[in-house]
Amino acid sequence: MSKIIYKSVEEIELIRESSLLVSKTHGEIAKVIGPGITTLELNKLAETFIRDNGGVPAFLNYNGFPFSLCISLNDQVVHGFPGKHVLVEGDLVSVDCGVVLNKYYGDSAFTFAIGEVDENTKKLMRVTRECLNLGVEKAVVGMRIGDIGYAVQEHAEKNGFGVVKELVGHGVGTRLHEKPEVPNYGKRGAGIKLEEGMVIAIEPMINAGRAGVKFWDDGWTVSTTDKKPSAHYEHTVAVKKGKPDVLSTFEYIDKVLEEKNKN
Repeated sequence: MSKIIYKSVEEIELIRESSLLVSKTHGEIAKVIGPGITTLELNKLAETFIRDNGGVPAFLNYNGFPFSLCISLNDQVVHGFPGKHVLVEGDLVSVDCGVVLNKYYGDSAFTFAIGEVDENTKKLMRVTRECLNLGVEKAVVGMRIGDIGYAVQEHAEKNGFGVVKELVGHGVGTRLHEKPEVPNYGKRGAGIKLEEGMVIAIEPMINAGRAGVKFWDDGWTVSTTDKKPSAHYEHTVAVKKGKPDVLSTFEYIDKVLEEKNKN
């Protein structure tokens, strides 16, 4: 069984650079995502931007995954394939992106609303993002993995949403998926103790309805069993004393979306 790999200050800075490129890629996606664009076009844009900035798309050919982005629509939870699907008003689109830069990985996900979505979908997006923030707050020295999962689960379930249990967050470093696993559910005070030098991806996957998911025959796509929408937000985070160090950021996305909403 592989063990947790603790990162030096220098290594954390390299992961920050990778995570920043992921964050900027999401910002580029935010500029063009909307009705009329295909998910394959978003995939191409991301791959070009990552390579132009000296990175390599982390997901492309990872265990045979054939694209640079995971793009999951509506009732798809994660690992959806980009394709010729043209986005329309009311779609919910979760975009997961990873890069390798200077041998270190960065990983982050964001869920976009296409045009106007219904009130429950807006609530799902808001609550899932809040779940991420609450989980991140627990990524400090002395807390435990269960504290992160509990914070996510408690907030999602009190809002009437289902927490996906089959898929988890993970350690990040010179590999995309390292130890420890970071579930979105758990008991306070349970699990591995968080220590300085741990870098983890925290990624709530929250369903509008039931928690159940099904795995597609393509070997990748995961969707909700009740066909209700799902949202997914993710940050790469370094565990620190007192306050977590969030290595990825949504500021590029938020800035673009703010501008779009003004116009």
